[in-house]
Amino acid sequence: MNLSYTGSTLRPNTTCLNEGCLRSKGKQAMTDQRKPKEDRVKEQPVTYDVYASMPDDGMRYEVFDGVLEAMSPSPTATHQTVSRELLLVMQSCKSEYLIFYAPLDVILSHRNVLQPDLLLVHRNRANIVTERGVEGAPDLIVEILSPSSRARDKVVKMRIYAKHGVPEYWVVETKARTIERYVLTEAGVYELRDLFEENDAVSSDKLPCAAFVVGELFSDLPHA
Repeated sequence: MNLSYTGSTLRPNTTCLNEGCLRSKGKQAMTDQRKPKEDRVKEQPVTYDVYASMPDDGMRYEVFDGVLEAMSPSPTATHQTVSRELLLVMQSCKSEYLIFYAPLDVILSHRNVLQPDLLLVHRNRANIVTERGVEGAPDLIVEILSPSSRARDKVVKMRIYAKHGVPEYWVVETKARTIERYVLTEAGVYELRDLFEENDAVSSDKLPCAAFVVGELFSDLPHA
């Protein structure tokens, strides 16, 4: 039996043998064409080219293994505050690394396009930075957790970053005021190497230029 691929489902191709079947299929085709373009895009594997050609509807999207996912409409004030402070403290790495922050596409493959909160690319790998975004694995990716992004950042994104060889991944937990430092192992999975708490100095053998106290990220937030 011939199979057709729709989204993530294999379906049998059947041939209409009567007028009723033809009429039904015609109605279904007309219904599909009336669906908004974004809905139709979500029903098929999404590549970077499809993603890039979508009209701007004011939303931000990411592509996970060919699936288009909408991001939160806008970051919270807490998220923005921590993001700003993180960008400031990471300026100690500016001479060695190019530093970028969201929104910026990180194109890991045709079917994986993500927008990390912050990322570093070593200057000797600056060729992966193009007008489209960063095309390849950055040297460091940092995600700042929010209630709506916890599962996405710690499960889905972590798996994709590991799959595409991002050597170091930090997760900033705003509620607990901690930073989790994950390092990619030879087995291609992340291992938690450090859990930095509020009064700890952050350090990384892979990025010795990064040197700050976790609490600096939260200095402008109300004390819990």
